[in-house]
Amino acid sequence: MSRYHSGTNQAGRVIAVVADVMALILGLWILMYLLDANRGNTLVEFVHDTASWLAGWSHDLFTFDEAWARVVAGYGLAAVVYLFIGHAIAGRMHR
Repeated sequence: MSRYHSGTNQAGRVIAVVADVMALILGLWILMYLLDANRGNTLVEFVHDTASWLAGWSHDLFTFDEAWARVVAGYGLAAVVYLFIGHAIAGRMHR
């Protein structure tokens, strides 16, 4: 029985870490956007492409007049949802 719980706890940790990494990438893109990072830079391009893929469902969900507000709301919502769902699943697996 302890082997089952150990494997479940480990899987829950992996899910939580994956959710954290996804939210980190989204938050990093928001920060890079707000600080006007050089989009020609390879790292900035990678973070932007990855964040755009992760937030594809929430990108342009909001129609604020200011572009920065759309980025913060759209990508920020995706980050919060990934954190909430990932940690909720990990918590359920821990029980």
